[in-house]
Amino acid sequence: MLFSTGGAAIKACHLSGWQVASFRSGVAMAAVLLMVPEARRRWTRGTWLVGLAYAGTMVLFVLANKLTTAANTIFLQDTAPLYVLLLSPFLLGERARSRDLFFMLVMAAGMVFFFVGVPPQAATAPRPMAGNILALAAGVCWALTIMGLRHQSRGKEGAGIAAAAVACGNLIAFAVILPMALPVSSASAADWALIVFLGVVQIGLAYVLLTRGVRGVPALEASLLLLVEPVLNPVWAWLVQGENPGLWSLLGGAVILGATAARTVASSHE
Repeated sequence: MLFSTGGAAIKACHLSGWQVASFRSGVAMAAVLLMVPEARRRWTRGTWLVGLAYAGTMVLFVLANKLTTAANTIFLQDTAPLYVLLLSPFLLGERARSRDLFFMLVMAAGMVFFFVGVPPQAATAPRPMAGNILALAAGVCWALTIMGLRHQSRGKEGAGIAAAAVACGNLIAFAVILPMALPVSSASAADWALIVFLGVVQIGLAYVLLTRGVRGVPALEASLLLLVEPVLNPVWAWLVQGENPGLWSLLGGAVILGATAARTVASSHE
């Protein structure tokens, strides 16, 4: 649920996309380092590579949210499993199974809905097409992050790589785009409060709860519970900003989430 508040909070903050992305990651890095001891260790070459992909996800997610609807952003980012299936044979040496082809076709069909019914420009979504493209790019970066974590987990340092990559990725995102975030001409106390909330609660605390929660539930249950994020993300944007993603976006999101849930359940029975 905490992860799902990102879209609404980013839209509510009046700072620019570059500023929100940089400052949110700066706060998140500090929060993760303080709350997760494992994040302070195991900063290997692999950590930086995975962190780079994660940083791309963080920045692109914020920029996309500033341009298109929260629903489109999260649903399109959640097409990451499609890219994992496409790239795994080349990057991980893991071949896709025949039934995965059907999953990929369904995911691709769900993506089409977002570009068939592009929502009209609105105050909370001034450039929906550009935002959709950035959200797709965020999905690619998230897929690379997932594959990087999987590759690193095969090594001796696997146990702490995820926490370290989260901290490292936020450091990269903060530092690389900081020049584009400065100077800050005007910002209210509410804007800074939202930045702190995004870094400490929406990323830091959410990550702590996730890492502790997965230790006590089966992998299938954890995967399905995490689908709460894309379901609630547009709900918060609708409640806070009155943002209407449109019928096509909701249909596309339903297809993507349904396909992901079905594949997760099917994989658990192998």
